[in-house]
Amino acid sequence: MKPMGEIVLRSWHDDTYVYASVRDNGAGIPPEILSRIFDPFYTTKEVGKGTGLGLSISHDIIATHHGDLQVTSSMGVGTTFTVKLPRAGETEKAAIH
Repeated sequence: MKPMGEIVLRSWHDDTYVYASVRDNGAGIPPEILSRIFDPFYTTKEVGKGTGLGLSISHDIIATHHGDLQVTSSMGVGTTFTVKLPRAGETEKAAIH
């Protein structure tokens, strides 16, 4: 991110789900790697600086709770990660579908 970058946190809900998003105005994620960021051990960091497990583990935890982790990104504009989880009482319904 830029030295004076911006991070915006947002939460909301509808009748079935609760959502939380984190948006930044950083450089964005290149399209050629966007589809791989949730893969275990995938990292763009230099050797010894990361394991490439953070997003993979987060994705799996959210999926275990019948939710979804989505990402949108535009080069030069920024990236948004959105967590979508079933509201209380909706987990059983989500497990059926």
